[in-house]
Amino acid sequence: MKRLHVHVAVDDLDRSIGFYTTLFGAPPAVTKDDYAKWMLDDPRVNFAISDRAGVAGVDHLGIQVDTADELQDLATRLKAAGETTRDQEAATCCYARSDKAWVTDPSGLRWETFFTFGDAAHYGEDQPDARLPDAGKPAASCCPAPVGAAGQPAAACC
Repeated sequence: MKRLHVHVAVDDLDRSIGFYTTLFGAPPAVTKDDYAKWMLDDPRVNFAISDRAGVAGVDHLGIQVDTADELQDLATRLKAAGETTRDQEAATCCYARSDKAWVTDPSGLRWETFFTFGDAAHYGEDQPDARLPDAGKPAASCCPAPVGAAGQPAAACC
C-alpha cells in the first residue's frame, strides 16, 4: 500500500512540532534536533518537517511504498511519463535507509518515490547530481537538485 509523503521546511521546529501535533492529534513518530516525522493512517501520509533549509515551505512531495517491487513499478511509470528521473540505491537520508527514484514535474515540483528498509543514526546527505549548476543548493531534505525535462535545471519547488 502506498503512502503520500510531504516534507515541509519550517522556520521554528519546536513551534511547528506543537502545531502539527495538535493538528494531527498525535505526537511525531520520530523527533530529532532538526527533524520530525508523523506516520499517519488517517490520512495515510508520511508528513515530515525540518529546519535544514534556508527557506520555509513545501520542500518536496513523494510516495512511500512498502516493497522494492512497488518502487520499481512506480519508477518505471515516472520514466514513462517523459520526465528526467534520478535513481538512488541505499541512500541515507532523514534518519532512514531507502532506495529512491526522484523526478521533477513539468512545473518544477520535486517528487520522491521511495522504499525504506532501515533506520539511520544520522540525518544523512544524499549526493546531489553534480551535472547541475545548482547541485550545492541547500534543501530541507536530502533530495538531489531539481531536474527538468532533458536534464535541464528546473525551478525550485518552494
